[in-house]
Amino acid sequence: MGRIRRLLAAVDGWQQRHAWAAFPLAVVNKFGRDRGGSLAALIAYYGFLSLFPLLLVAITVLGYVLAGHPALQASVETSILGRFPVIGDQLHANVNHPLTGHPLGLAVGVAGLLWGSLGVTQAGQYAMAQVWDVPDEMRPGFLARLGRGGAFLGVLAMSAVVTTGLSGLASFDSGVPAAAAVAGPVLATAANVGLYLLGFRVLTPAGVPTRQLWPGAIVGGLGWEVLQVAGGYLVGHQLQHASAVYGLFGLVLGLISWIYLGAQLSLYSAEVNAVAAKRLWPRPLMQPDKAPTA
Repeated sequence: MGRIRRLLAAVDGWQQRHAWAAFPLAVVNKFGRDRGGSLAALIAYYGFLSLFPLLLVAITVLGYVLAGHPALQASVETSILGRFPVIGDQLHANVNHPLTGHPLGLAVGVAGLLWGSLGVTQAGQYAMAQVWDVPDEMRPGFLARLGRGGAFLGVLAMSAVVTTGLSGLASFDSGVPAAAAVAGPVLATAANVGLYLLGFRVLTPAGVPTRQLWPGAIVGGLGWEVLQVAGGYLVGHQLQHASAVYGLFGLVLGLISWIYLGAQLSLYSAEVNAVAAKRLWPRPLMQPDKAPTA
């Protein structure tokens, strides 16, 4: 055991002397100390609850807005519904008739969306307060959290419209030039970075300057585009030929995993901001030996 401990101490000392290794290890270390896995699971739970009501509201509203415009409906099905993470292809494949709106569907969708999204926003604000070590007495009250939650929902709505629309340029069957197909993911990634910055600004305590939120926004924007590509690959290559039963289980598990990974990515990105702003690296990975007691 002594030899193993000396080896670990040597590795620990090496990472503390090299900033390029110490910084990411400090981010991972702080993520664990903040119980980031549990916070991500809470966000993912409410995110999963709000996802299907969101789709119901979106399809119902589009059914009202695009009534009598079949060309626009086909464009929406391809560029927006078809690009929805993990389940987008299934949504596009199963919309075999014109989109229609129904008051009951809209009411049910709005009620479910409010319930799930309220949980997402509250869990997100709590997570940001934990990341930035904000004392309980300095955290915003209930009404202030509701206001921030509403602003964050606006950011999410903007994200759904902007990023899916830009990513739709990358569809090879859409007839767009090759330059547009290449520019689509680039513009979507840039939009993701800006939307992450807005989301962090809304959820992060007001005392944190906006300039300290840029590093995590860049990490989150790049990572989000990777998650979208990975979700499309999962459906298009791994679940395409699965049976109905296994395909259904795969889609549900894939969707839950995708949301959880997205929540983890967002929290890791927030930890990048906190570690960089407070210069919390290098951090020792080993606990010092305790002095023997009498």
